Amino acid sequence: MSINLAHKFGQGITPRQFMEGMQKNKEEFAAGYEAFNWINEEDRAFFKSLNYRDDLRILVLAADWCGDVVRSVPVVFRALEESGLETEVLILEQHEDTMDHFLTLGGRSVPIIIFTDTGGHVLGSWGPRPQHVQALMIQFKQENPDREALDYQDKISVVRQQMTDKYKEGGGVNATVVSELRALISGF
Repeated sequence: MSINLAHKFGQGITPRQFMEGMQKNKEEFAAGYEAFNWINEEDRAFFKSLNYRDDLRILVLAADWCGDVVRSVPVVFRALEESGLETEVLILEQHEDTMDHFLTLGGRSVPIIIFTDTGGHVLGSWGPRPQHVQALMIQFKQENPDREALDYQDKISVVRQQMTDKYKEGGGVNATVVSELRALISGF
């Protein structure tokens, strides 16, 4: 069954409204947004070339309390600004019905960047983390399925620190997120 999200068009907010309305992590998010730079001019040219496409829409499922949103979404916003593609942010708590189409390991994890055609048909999605960072969480969940285990919180704290370190690898979050988004969009 294919997913159609046309009914969500116009229900979101702009990236600027999301940034201005943040109640948590606003300064850290803004710092990531301001620090963004293009690592690769070919990537920048690719996103700039999307200004000529009028067949794509983007919905960004996000929440300001989420560390992965704070790390990745500033990069997503900057890349999409270059593209000129219409982008709306759906706040997770207000759009759980949409979130439930994009569960990660059975849970609600953000950000999820959803690409649709102009009719609302989902073409693909990215998130909640770069692939090399997500691999750590997948391994952790496989090895620690019991969230009620006495040592679960200690272990997840360790893996979260490892994930933070992983975000810095491979040219950092800018290069990784841009590269993965470019690869995804290239398939549409």
